[in-house]
Amino acid sequence: MTEPISSYEGRLIARPDDRVSLSQALLLGLQHVMAMDVYVVPFIIASALALSQADAASMIQSTFLAAGVGTLIQTAWCMRMPVAQGPSYIPLGAILAVAFGAGGGFGGMGAVYGALIPGALIVIALGALGWFHRVIRWLVPPIVGGTIILVVGLSLLPIALSANVFSVHGGMTVNQSIALASVSAALLIAAMMLGLRFDNRLGRWMRLSSVIIALAGGTAVAWAMGLFAWQPIADAPWLTLPKLAGIDYPLQFSLPAVLTFVVIYLVVMAETTGTWFAVSAVINQPITSRQLDRGAVGEGLSCSVAALIGATPVTGYSTNAGVISITGVASRMVFIAAGLVLACLGFLGKFSALIAAIPSPVIGGMFAVVCVTIAMAGIRILRHVRLDERAMLVVGVPIICSFFATLAPKDWVQTLPDMLQYLLGSAVTVGAMAAMVMNLILPRAQGDDAPAKDQVV
Repeated sequence: MTEPISSYEGRLIARPDDRVSLSQALLLGLQHVMAMDVYVVPFIIASALALSQADAASMIQSTFLAAGVGTLIQTAWCMRMPVAQGPSYIPLGAILAVAFGAGGGFGGMGAVYGALIPGALIVIALGALGWFHRVIRWLVPPIVGGTIILVVGLSLLPIALSANVFSVHGGMTVNQSIALASVSAALLIAAMMLGLRFDNRLGRWMRLSSVIIALAGGTAVAWAMGLFAWQPIADAPWLTLPKLAGIDYPLQFSLPAVLTFVVIYLVVMAETTGTWFAVSAVINQPITSRQLDRGAVGEGLSCSVAALIGATPVTGYSTNAGVISITGVASRMVFIAAGLVLACLGFLGKFSALIAAIPSPVIGGMFAVVCVTIAMAGIRILRHVRLDERAMLVVGVPIICSFFATLAPKDWVQTLPDMLQYLLGSAVTVGAMAAMVMNLILPRAQGDDAPAKDQVV
């Protein structure tokens, strides 16, 4: 393995193969789970398809289970990196289109799962045959990898602010929403800084628990303001079982639907590759060709499991790279614990209801800080790349493209062909694809960076 292109300038408390205590692993694993909006994608699908409350709850529980199993597959077996899996937003448009085309409602999801499984098997084949790393090595030299990481952070930031902070939820006002987001962001920053300032056991636990401190403190303030309700948690059942594809969902196979999801999977792989680069930059550990191929196998296996247990495709979550940077802990033990917690939430209704009950502005304030840490990881890489005029375009144009996808009028997007709608639904994917294309088509100046033999970023 070659040396990384730059040294990590933060302070890691634990590296990927370091062991931590069981209590720390569970606490930090829970933090990673609470920083992930796992329930949002199934909630959107269930609402759009007008599923019953029981069917919607089952889809949400299945998504938690799929995220947990996928996290364990990638962290403990395939990539063996600190990576957490969660539902991807990219396939949302295709999922709804295929479901409505099959009649909509609960039955329409059978056609979705019938189309998801073949595409996941193709992703597994790309990794197993050793083709995936060749494609990535060609498309993603350091300048593109750093740009993708920067785009990930910048693209997620508007979502953190617009969807969670500036949107009014329930009886909450915009001023109250901004106040709650400010509280959680301030608590997160304060806990991080105190943890870095005091190099003792208290300081260490402040940094390790910074995300939970931010979410718990923000939620407590929301409760004091009358903006947090315990009743949904009390009403949630203790134990629930997921519905399975092929048993509860009658599978339907359609060639156009299968082909659509093959393309969607390729776009999802571009998204998850950006997440791997973000994690690689934070832990200062380059990704090898073998890891890339094993990661593709793990992604395909995770998505296959997700389809079989009634969930949607899962992908690596960039949020967790930011949490690593904040806590300084990259131990795989923590992510194995997070996978186990996610899987348990696939059966424990009350606990998942508790996470879902955290006010969105509280999550948004914490999430905004995490987005900034991800973007800065990309800047760390780009500082070591020669930024001549060509390089500035390779970095700058993808940022424009990602913001174009974020800010494009929804009414106009809906007039485009379905495939373009799917692509514009993910600013990360648009930015990542633009970075790859710009690096390929712009004339290359002498002395431009090239990836090392066994290193992508």
